[in-house]
Amino acid sequence: MTAAGSNNQFISVHPDELKFIFELEKPSYCDLKVVNKTEHHVAFKVKTTSPKKYFVRPNTGVIQPWDSSVIRVTLQAQQEYPPNMQCKDKFMIQSTVVPPHSDVDELPQDTFNKDSGKTVEECKLRVVFNNPTSDQRNSGDFTLHSSTHSPDTDSTLRRLKEERDAAAQQTAQLQQELDMLKRRRYRRSDPGFSFKFAIFVGIIGMLVGLLLNLSLSSPATE
Repeated sequence: MTAAGSNNQFISVHPDELKFIFELEKPSYCDLKVVNKTEHHVAFKVKTTSPKKYFVRPNTGVIQPWDSSVIRVTLQAQQEYPPNMQCKDKFMIQSTVVPPHSDVDELPQDTFNKDSGKTVEECKLRVVFNNPTSDQRNSGDFTLHSSTHSPDTDSTLRRLKEERDAAAQQTAQLQQELDMLKRRRYRRSDPGFSFKFAIFVGIIGMLVGLLLNLSLSSPATE
């Protein structure tokens, strides 16, 4: 399937549809990557047919030349399943060229108004709801997978965490032993240690000899 926005001159959007893992009373999100395909600054704006159902951040932005931006679309927690898990919601991303260094908070109100004479492109995206039991591991898109784990998965994660902690503890012990060996080696290989000790012994010997000489040379008192 052709990527969304591939026919647009300003931007390309990946993936080409919004996929959500649908679970009752649980939010889900999908990330869209919007790529600026031009050497100009391009502003974008996200619109949807169900604004109360989704949370879009950012919903408006400015992308620098050849750069990209990630839009996170969050499906709010729903209280009931849609008929046949089919979704009729639609999204549209408008894009247009803006002056260099334009700030998103300072864009004119008619930036995305076609009547203003500007070229405003529109990229339309459909929404797909997937069952949480379906296999999404090899989808290769930005879809959020279910946060629930099976008991086997939980036990595997717990075992991996224990092995990681044990490995970290062993690493710390090895580091302590290595530091001790380094200190011992440094003490043994210190060339000044034996020389300093010899000087110290020599000074003690000289002091003892001097005291003996003074005691022997002093006159005896009657």
